Amino acid sequence: MNGPTRNRVAVMHGVNLDMLGKRDPEHYGTMTLSELENQIRKWAKEFDLEPITYQSNSESGFIEFLHRLPDTADALVVNPGAWTHYSWAIRDAVEIAGLPTIEVHLSDVDEREQWRRVSVLEGLTVARVAGKGPEGYREALEELRAVLVS
Repeated sequence: MNGPTRNRVAVMHGVNLDMLGKRDPEHYGTMTLSELENQIRKWAKEFDLEPITYQSNSESGFIEFLHRLPDTADALVVNPGAWTHYSWAIRDAVEIAGLPTIEVHLSDVDEREQWRRVSVLEGLTVARVAGKGPEGYREALEELRAVLVS
C-alpha cells in the first residue's frame, strides 16, 4: 500500500512582490502577482500539485506562515524578495519548517548588484532558480514534484 499523497506545495512571495507589473519590467517583467499566481496554479495542475500561495510585505507574517507550513504543505517554493539577502530570521523559519525548498527569483540576481548575489538560504534549499522570469516557478514546481514522488 502506498503512503499518503505528498503534493501540497506552498508558493511564497516576499516583500515588494505585490508590486509586480509596476516594478522595473526589465528585471521583473510585466506580469502582475495575480497573473503570476494564476499561471503557477496552471503549472501546478500539470504536475498534479496543489499550490498554496501567499504574499506578504511583513517579515513577521511571512515567518508565521512558514512556521505553520509543516501542517499544510509538503514542499516549498519561496521568493523572499529582498529578504533573501539579509533575513536570517526567514532562513531560520525555512530551516524549522524542514520542507524540501526551492528558492526562485524572477531576475538574474547573480548578474545584478553585488548585494543581490548573497542568499541567506544557501545550503538549505534543494535548488535555486534565478533569471528565468515566471518560467522559473514552473521549473521549481517540476523539480519539487520529482522530489515528492521519490
